[in-house]
Amino acid sequence: MRLLENKVTIITGAGRGIGRACAELFARHGAHVVVSDIDTDPTHEAADAIKADGGNALAVPGDVTAADFAPHLIKTTLDECGRIDAIINNAGYTWDGTLHKMTDEQWHAMLDVHLTAPFRIIRAASEYLRETAKREKEEHGRAAARKIVNISSTTGTRGNAGQSNYAAGKAGIIGVTKTLAKEWGQFNIQVNAVAFGFIETRLTQAKEGGERVTREAADIALGIPQANREIAFRMIPMGRGGSPEEAAGAVAFFASSLSDYVSGQVLEVTGGL
Repeated sequence: MRLLENKVTIITGAGRGIGRACAELFARHGAHVVVSDIDTDPTHEAADAIKADGGNALAVPGDVTAADFAPHLIKTTLDECGRIDAIINNAGYTWDGTLHKMTDEQWHAMLDVHLTAPFRIIRAASEYLRETAKREKEEHGRAAARKIVNISSTTGTRGNAGQSNYAAGKAGIIGVTKTLAKEWGQFNIQVNAVAFGFIETRLTQAKEGGERVTREAADIALGIPQANREIAFRMIPMGRGGSPEEAAGAVAFFASSLSDYVSGQVLEVTGGL
């Protein structure tokens, strides 16, 4: 059973980690995946891998925090694919610090990528999504179901020391999710969020010797101290972090017809925590 047959789905942050796992899972379920990531090479590598496996993919690299990227992403998708059935707002990273030491740059960087960027992407797609739904309702009595899935975190639902900026962005996108579900229910657009706990990605690797990225002209070490990883595993009832592939399953549910009467919800994926 292919849950996403012929569904055109935009996935941001799809070059690595959870985003790439989503892209690959969606493609196996028949979706035409629009792969987007800030890093050009991983974007094309992910799309090429999907196509090599017999799937359909379009690479659209770019920075979701750039003011002109959202219109470009939506226009390119419509020009190349002709439609949009689902948007997965997954792109993001962490830039931790205790609040009393946090700079304005750190604060705004997290709001920009986790809250403003999804807002801009949804807004850029709004004319297509709403007008298409109106036309379908006039012609067929009901619009086809379409999906928006926003990626949040248990840091946004519960808080986490050293991540007030990340928590603000991830809590904010839950507010957007619940509000938009009320605004767009009339268009048969389901809007939901997935709040991940500990998933094994670049952001949760051991910080010692881990990757670094440059964002906002700052060199940021990704990952967390190994001691914190071990504490986290002891707290998780399943005793381990989740894999990106396991994380992708929850997103696929919200993007599929299995969730056609589910909207405005937040699903925590935590291994039982």
